[in-house]
Amino acid sequence: MAKGYKMKTNKSAAKRFTFTASGKVKRKKAGLRHFMRRKTSASKRNLSNAGYLVAADAPRMKKLLPYG
Repeated sequence: MAKGYKMKTNKSAAKRFTFTASGKVKRKKAGLRHFMRRKTSASKRNLSNAGYLVAADAPRMKKLLPYG
């Protein structure tokens, strides 16, 4: 009797990326941890919005996050 093996989720990728309903890969933008005083309010506001991975990198994320 064959066992149904599960694929392992890459946990570091799971903490950083999520999939949207349309299949895009959502990510957090870098640059919000320190040196905040020298950034303008507009740039901080832009950094707080979600970023998306390039469509060419989405298949790689599908491999890392098989159940995402």
